[in-house]
This record gives sequence, C-alpha cells and structure tokens, in this order.
Amino acid sequence: MEEEIMLEEEQITELLDAKQYHKLKEILSEMNEADIAAILAEIPEDKLPLVYRILPKELAAEVFVNMDSDAQEILIRAFSDTELREVLDELYVDDAVDVIEEMPATVVKRILMHTDPEVRKSINEILKYPEDSAGSLMTIEYVDLKKYMTVEDAFTRIRRTGVDKETIYVCYVTDENRKLLGLVTVKDLLLNEYSKKMFEIMETNVICVNTLDDKEDVADKFQKYDMMAVPVVDQEHRLVGIITFDDAMDVLQDENTEDIEKMAAITPTDKPYLKMSVIDTWKTRFPWLLLLMVSAAFTGKIIQSFESALQAQIVLTSFIPMLMDTGGNCGGQASVTIIRSLSLGDIEYSDVFKVIWKEFRVAFLCGITLAVVNFAKLMLFDKVGVMVSLTVCLTMIMTIIFAKFVGSTLPILAKRLGFDPAVMASPFITTIVDAISLIVYFNIAGLILKI
Repeated sequence: MEEEIMLEEEQITELLDAKQYHKLKEILSEMNEADIAAILAEIPEDKLPLVYRILPKELAAEVFVNMDSDAQEILIRAFSDTELREVLDELYVDDAVDVIEEMPATVVKRILMHTDPEVRKSINEILKYPEDSAGSLMTIEYVDLKKYMTVEDAFTRIRRTGVDKETIYVCYVTDENRKLLGLVTVKDLLLNEYSKKMFEIMETNVICVNTLDDKEDVADKFQKYDMMAVPVVDQEHRLVGIITFDDAMDVLQDENTEDIEKMAAITPTDKPYLKMSVIDTWKTRFPWLLLLMVSAAFTGKIIQSFESALQAQIVLTSFIPMLMDTGGNCGGQASVTIIRSLSLGDIEYSDVFKVIWKEFRVAFLCGITLAVVNFAKLMLFDKVGVMVSLTVCLTMIMTIIFAKFVGSTLPILAKRLGFDPAVMASPFITTIVDAISLIVYFNIAGLILKI
C-alpha cells in the first residue's frame, strides 16, 4: 500500500509540473480521502493549495479532516473567504471543533467569522466542555424522532435531514423536551410495517453517557458494548449530541499513546515526533530523567553504607548488576500486566489481595527456577564458594518476590488515589526494586557470611 501511495505521489508531482490538472483531478477523485491526505502531507507547501483546489468540493472536506493541523493551517491561510466558507459548510460540527482546537488564535478568529451563526453557536457550546469530557467529543448532527411518528414518517425525516447528519443508521427518539426515550436503527425501520409507531419498536434500554463523563470511559463503552454511536445527555437526561465510533477510536489511540509515553517516563504530548523540536522533546524527557536520577542516587547511598561488607567479600560486588536487573525486569513484567488489566477493567481495587496472592505464587516459582539455574552457574562456571552462591540465590528469590509485590500493587494504589497507573511503570518500579534488592542482598550476606 505504501508503495502504491509513493507511486501516486510521484505521478501527481509529474502532472502538477506538466499542468495536467484535469488528469490529476480524475486520479484524485478515485482515491480514498485518507490516502489523499497522506499524499498531500508530502507535497511542497507552495503547491498544497493548488492540489487541494483541484479536488471535488465534498471530497475536499473529507480530505481536509484527515490532514494534520499544520497542513490545515497552511490551507486556511491560503483560502479566500469564499473557499473557507465552502469548506466549513461541508464539515461536521465535531470536525470543525477539532480543527479549531489545533489552530492559533488568529486563524480561529477567521474560521468563526466565516461560520454559519447556528454552527458557530454549536461550536462554542462544545468548546465550553472540559477537554477530556464526552461533551467536547460529541457532534450535534444526529437524527431525532418522536415516539408517535410512524415508520413512514421516520423514513421521510431521514430523507429530508439525513444528508447533513454524521450517521443515519441509528436514530434517537426524544420527547417534546428533548429527553431521550429510546433508539431505533434503520434495520428496525426496514423490518417493520410503515404504520408502526416509534414507541412500539424502539429500544428503551439505551446506553448513554453524560456530557461531563471522561472521554476515555466513553471509548471503553464502545469496546464493551460494540456500538456504532452513543448518545450524550445532560444532567436532566436531555439529548444534546452523539459520539460516533471513529471519534472513540481516536480517543483510544491517543490514550494508548499517552500511556506508553508515561510508562517510558516521558511527559505526554499531542504533537507527532517529527513535528516536535529538539527543545520540546528535551522538555518532555528531562524532568522525569532528573527525578529518576535523584531517586536512583538512593541506591548509591545504600551501597556506601555497606562498604565495609563489600570490602570483606569483594566478589559480592560483581553480582549486584544481575540482582538489580532481574528484580527490575520482574517488577516491570508485573506492573505492565496490571496496568493493562486496569485499563481494560479486568482488575479493580477490591481485587488487590487476589493480585498479591497470585503474584506471590508466580514470584516464588520464578525465583526458585532462576535461583536453581543461577546456583549451578555460580558453582560450575564462576567457581565461587557454596555460601556466596547461597547468598546470591536466596537474594534473588527474595528480590523477585518483593519486585512482583511492588510491581503489582503500586499501579492499583495509584489508580485508587486518582493517578494514572501508567506512571507506576518500569522506570519507577526499577528504581524502587533496585533499592530493595540491595538492602535484602547485604542483610542476607550479613547473616550467611557473617560480614
């Protein structure tokens, strides 16, 4: 697929240079809007407005939505007032909101100036909702029906208004005060007689979300209930909008990216990697690295406090990296598993003791297995004494048990306290486990080797 896009990109460049705009329009009209957006991202900025103007009007709006914010800004600045108004008229309200949120203030002012008053009012209402709420994600373009409408009436309304709606497959039944009563699908309408009333065929057990619900929770509902759209209601259960599947998938992608960045000890950012400057990238990484460096200095203090023990048994020093790495790896395995289970809703705070008991058994089996292998290695290859080997292997068992405990409980506790569990991932777990492994190591060495 990428090879095809690259070929089309070269072909488009050649047609541009030859000024064969009619041929170019034919090629672009047969392509998917997402593919066109990908190609336009590689076209020089000075040629971007020209290629965009070649696109048919409806296709142009769909391509515009799929473009990144930088390319959108270039086009908006190049548009005449008429062109800008035509593009905005073709956008759904939620897409217009997404564009506005990414633009500088001067561009936003121009966009709102050329937006239809009713649409502008809707945009402003959506922009008032918190950034991470369902309200900020919704669109007001849905098909609403009344409970005494017949199936024939419903089809008539869909034909009259559906062209401007984001989806017509699911329609929502409301009363005179816009309170949500139920929903019907086009399948329901097709399979019932024209004389049937909406209240006779509608689904009344409707899964909906509140305008102030967290958008990540909304996206989780799409996964759980396999929905195409979910209605959004206000505090009085009045229908104010809907959230469609494509918007929910964008949220999941953003949230997964954010979790990955947090798990790697990086401050989350909305910008793509290549769009970030070196300074911006440094800002996302430096604070976490500084915090981890300071916390890691604690392990150095532990080693200093047992300096006399190390001098008595210098060989113990060579096993410190292995013990610390093993503990960090075990803690990281547990934390990643628990963080993912928390995000999927498989684990709740009430399950903490079940998690601890399970991880203890896993840790014991892992610890015994690794200790046996390590003991054989120490005796046969490293040629150290039995007591030193026993010290190292017992430390490994205890370190793995502590690491699994820390790695499995900290994410659960973090979520309980209202923090993102992803923060308690490998970097933090490793730092904590390193300190624990050193304390365990030197105390076991003191008991067995009498140092």
